[in-house]
Amino acid sequence: MLTVNFAQKQDVLLIRLKGELDHHSAKQLREKTDHYLQEKDVKHIVLNLEELTFMDSSGIGVILGRYKEVQRAGGEMVVCSISTPIKRLFEMSGLFKILRLEHRESDALRQLGVA
Repeated sequence: MLTVNFAQKQDVLLIRLKGELDHHSAKQLREKTDHYLQEKDVKHIVLNLEELTFMDSSGIGVILGRYKEVQRAGGEMVVCSISTPIKRLFEMSGLFKILRLEHRESDALRQLGVA
C-alpha cells in the first residue's frame, strides 16, 4: 500500500511517498500528480522517498513521466531522503543521470531556490 502526501512551497511540489510503489499504486500516483500539476502553479518536483519501502519498474515509469512533464515546463525534479535499496534501483535504472539526489528535503528545496 502507498500513501502519498502532497505539499507545495512556492513553485515546488513536494511529494512524500510512504509504503510500496508498485503497479497497483503507480496508476494512483500518476493520476494524483498529473491532476496537481494541471491545477496548481508548479515548476519543480521534490520526491521525498524516506519512507518508501519498495518500488518496481512501474514506479520508475511514473517518475520518468512526471520528470518529462516538469522538464517541459523548464523545471527540475530532485530526489531526497532515499533508502539504500531504492537508491540501488535508481542507480541501476540510470535515473540519477537525469535526476539530482539531495540528502534531505531542506537541501533539495534550497537547491531549487526555496528557503
